Amino acid sequence: MPWMMHFIAVFWLAAALASPADGAENCRACHRDAVSGPHAAIGCTPCHGDDRSTVGNPATAVDRAARCVACHRGFDRLFDHAMATRTAERQFVARTVGRFDGGFWADNCTGCHVRGCLDCHGGKGHAMSRPRDGVCLDCHRGYFVGSDYHGRAPREDAFRFQRGPFAGGEQFLPMLPDVHAEAGIGCGGCHDMASLAAGRRSGKGCRDCHEPDQRIVEHRIPAHRERLECYACHSAWAPQEYGTFWLRFIDSPRRQARFTAIPHQDEWVKSAYLKRQDAPPLGLNSAGKVSPIRPQFILYFSDIRSERAVGEENRLLAAEWKAFFPHTVRRGTVMCDGCHDNPRRFLLEGEKERIYRLKDDGLSLESFWRREGQRVVNGSFMDPERVRKMAVRTPAYTKGYIEKWQRLTGDAGTSSRR
Repeated sequence: MPWMMHFIAVFWLAAALASPADGAENCRACHRDAVSGPHAAIGCTPCHGDDRSTVGNPATAVDRAARCVACHRGFDRLFDHAMATRTAERQFVARTVGRFDGGFWADNCTGCHVRGCLDCHGGKGHAMSRPRDGVCLDCHRGYFVGSDYHGRAPREDAFRFQRGPFAGGEQFLPMLPDVHAEAGIGCGGCHDMASLAAGRRSGKGCRDCHEPDQRIVEHRIPAHRERLECYACHSAWAPQEYGTFWLRFIDSPRRQARFTAIPHQDEWVKSAYLKRQDAPPLGLNSAGKVSPIRPQFILYFSDIRSERAVGEENRLLAAEWKAFFPHTVRRGTVMCDGCHDNPRRFLLEGEKERIYRLKDDGLSLESFWRREGQRVVNGSFMDPERVRKMAVRTPAYTKGYIEKWQRLTGDAGTSSRR
């Protein structure tokens, strides 16, 4: 049998010296995957390795997509981005409902979590493509910034409100979209991959494309240009959830049955006291600029066991707000008194203006629009004295107010003579 041993030796030597193309052909002798897109011409081994070190999924976050970043250098830093680590969300859960259920995060919060490059680039790796908005909105939907860009707001929790169009498996309330979305600009127009890999939220700011028009009265005011984010005025609306209730039912079928009209997550039920879709309150962001803020979250918790509440029912675990950028930009803005004579918008609501009586409803806060007992986690509420000064109607304020109304009504001429 010497000739047989010689044949086997020659065969294995040829296999060891095979080119990448030959290796790809050997792969396809068993694997019938059709490869398309930008990687179609590079063969199998550059991504999956050879037969001695084969990697089934070269794009997974477990090894920071080592095979991908061998070519796409630097993009492994995406796994350090907030989208991947979700540090803030983890910490919030840990200091709230996680105190009562150590598995809450794993059971309820891991659906939108960067697991690898294929989360965005899709195709199971063999049909790679650039992410489009629909892929982004698989995670950036509901109460999270993203779906508002396309005019989608979360509906009320009860099933009877679940009607209308679907997106991402959820029905949404159709709203006015962002003017940039109407112009056909996708998410990647501002949020490019290089900026995300660098740890930034976006690669462009408003002023990178737009220069304030000095013919607009608001743009001529130095304090507006220097102290306000552009979207403090130009965000038309934003989803806001006031009072987020998480209820846990254990061996309590009778009391849990009261919530059959609300979607469940195993033993947990979530509902909201109030949802709004209008111009959000204002505060200061981490840069010290005036910015929209909203609850994220004013969280109440009830633990129901054997049909009885354990401890305090509707106990307040957090009253936290977050400065954010609603993706609902429009050319127009609110009128001057939408901010300058509106203490409620700065969480300084007066007793006489109060509509919702939370204390009478068994809740611990006086009002959602009173800052006492609440905080902004990535900024602060605006100083009350500053808000008071803003409400003073100086001659300059009156002049600008009249000019704005004249432009709105089309009467920009001078006033009539006496």
